[in-house]
Amino acid sequence: MPLVPVAQLQDYVGKELGRSEWLTIDQQRINQFAECTGDHQFIHVDPVKAKHTPFGSTIAHGFLSLSLIPVLLEKLMLAPEGMKMAVNYGLDSVRFIQPVKVDSRVRLAAKVLDITEKRPGQWLIKIEATLEIEGQDKPAYIAESLSLCFV
Repeated sequence: MPLVPVAQLQDYVGKELGRSEWLTIDQQRINQFAECTGDHQFIHVDPVKAKHTPFGSTIAHGFLSLSLIPVLLEKLMLAPEGMKMAVNYGLDSVRFIQPVKVDSRVRLAAKVLDITEKRPGQWLIKIEATLEIEGQDKPAYIAESLSLCFV
């Protein structure tokens, strides 16, 4: 995580932060997410039934793919120097564009949209997070993710 002097934070607005490493979304991860959330819809957890859908296989839950933002963004995210902690502040928008099929590899592309000092020592960083699917032209989603950093 690159640490940036507070005086230089605004220089990053509009800049790409790069792309994460690839991560494989396997059936075990999908099943574990189903267990955690109670969402056992067949399209996620039943490969036999899911094979007969337009997707041809199981797909990851949209919220599973969205929940990957923190781990995939971790090495890319910039932070103000002296940061004591950062918390998830939510999302301004999310658009699910196409599903993530089982055994697909995904990675996150990140771009800084805005940086605002909400209160002295509290910086709100808005990132455009795009989940790319290997071999696909369209991403799984584009989301505006918010992190509140405390200096």
